[in-house]
Amino acid sequence: MSNQQSLDDRKRNILKAVVDDYIETAEPVGSKALVDKHHFTWSSATIRNEMAELEALGYLEQPHTSAGRIPSDKGYRAYVDNLVQVEDVSTEEAEKIRHYLKDSLDELTGLIRKASTLLSDTTGYTSLALSPHVTQSHLQQIKMLMIEPGRALVVVVLSAGVVKDRIVRVPDILDANQLMQIAAAIEEGLSGMTLNDITLVTVASAARHAALPESLLNQVLYEAYVSIKQADNLELYIEGQHNLLSFPEFHDINKAQTFFKTLACDGMIAGYMSELKENDPEQSDNSFDTEDPCVQDGKRICPAYMIRIGQEIAVEGLRDCSFVTTTYKMGSVVAGRIGVIGPKRMAYSKVISNISFVKQTINENLRQIAQGEEISEENRT
Repeated sequence: MSNQQSLDDRKRNILKAVVDDYIETAEPVGSKALVDKHHFTWSSATIRNEMAELEALGYLEQPHTSAGRIPSDKGYRAYVDNLVQVEDVSTEEAEKIRHYLKDSLDELTGLIRKASTLLSDTTGYTSLALSPHVTQSHLQQIKMLMIEPGRALVVVVLSAGVVKDRIVRVPDILDANQLMQIAAAIEEGLSGMTLNDITLVTVASAARHAALPESLLNQVLYEAYVSIKQADNLELYIEGQHNLLSFPEFHDINKAQTFFKTLACDGMIAGYMSELKENDPEQSDNSFDTEDPCVQDGKRICPAYMIRIGQEIAVEGLRDCSFVTTTYKMGSVVAGRIGVIGPKRMAYSKVISNISFVKQTINENLRQIAQGEEISEENRT
């Protein structure tokens, strides 16, 4: 609220109208256009004076001397914190989202990938999804499949529904049956153990009875160990990278190139997303899911979504963008993060409603996955 304490109702209404119109048209907004479109009772001269004051306060900018005004980063921040009107997704859209994500209930990686595709399709912007942290997940299966002499595919399946595969080098003299036997021994010895507890020693111990020379066995066991531990590596799924080229802000070839070069540095983007803190006091707290664990007794403990605008984004190549992110959870533990990148004049209401509902749907699906794991665990015991 602090960034709007100096604004009276008239200035807030005018600021909201300017942002709404600029989001829609991408053209600077003038006082006469505001009067004609919004039917304000104030005169064009009065609105012009108010816009000049909003500019002096840093909420608006005038790109050209004779042009209208556009929102500044500060103006967008005031808008998303207190002025944007977020409507729930329609019943039809909600059903489509639930149906689209329902088919991925048995595999978390597929669920998150589909959520990223869905957000890009429904918002028209670029979407990102960060793979979950699964160090406390249990190893369920490990398979080693011969592709050709000297090369094998290692497939690791975790209890969280995460499936990761990796192509590795193996001794040329090993055959497919020997690889399968080694994998079966590792799976039998380590099944049910968390990733945190699995070490190279435990992997070697599980396969110690395999009838292979130690030098050959050790190479295979090391590759199996690395494949298991890398199942928790952060991965970034990006969809709709080219969507932003349809917006006039990115018709500038230099801006477009900078944007694409930044997205290509997926390790940097993944690191930035993973370091975002939910309880950032600068973020909006005006709109949230009442079922979110961050809400207690009707009060927000941490925001349901976070919005970074322009200079607030600590990634140089995204300074012309806005970045809306939220977390998805396994129980009460944050598992990963999804987000949407668009121009600073993005349709915030639509993005917020879509990302909030997708988050809610992912969390519901993850609860079902967790319940299925609990049932499986009870059956094993």
